Amino acid sequence: MRKREPIAKIMSDNVITLNSTDDLTTAEELFKLHQIRHIPVVQGQKVIGMLSHTDLMRVSYAETVEEYETEVDVVLNSTFTIEQVMTKNVVTVKAKDTIREVAEILSEREFHALPVVSDTELVGIVTTTDLIKFLLDQY
Repeated sequence: MRKREPIAKIMSDNVITLNSTDDLTTAEELFKLHQIRHIPVVQGQKVIGMLSHTDLMRVSYAETVEEYETEVDVVLNSTFTIEQVMTKNVVTVKAKDTIREVAEILSEREFHALPVVSDTELVGIVTTTDLIKFLLDQY
C-alpha cells in the first residue's frame, strides 16, 4: 500500500459548487445532471457550507418519479434557502493531507464528502467513493 499519499491524488478537482444565493431547484438540477450527492456552497472560492442530496430530500415534499429520480415541489424554493438547508461550519481538509488522515476523518465523523482547500480556497472534493476506489486499486 502506498503510504503518505496526499489526498490530492484521489480528489476530484472539477468541483460543482453552489452559492448561498442559488435556489434549491438549481441544486436539485445539479445533483441530477452531474449524478453527485454533495455540493460545496461557496462565497467566491471560500467554502461556507455543504449541501447533500439527503439534506435537500429531507426538507422537500418530493415524490418519487422513477427509482432514483425525484421532483422537488415548487413550494420548496419559497420555503427554504440553500443557506437554511446546508451544513455550516464545514470540516475541510488540505490537498497535502494524507489519504489516511482523510479516511480517519471520514470514518470517525461519519462524513461522506469533504471539501479540499488550499489556504481557504476550494480546490477539490473527496468522497468515500474516491477512497474506496483508491483502496480497491491497492489490491
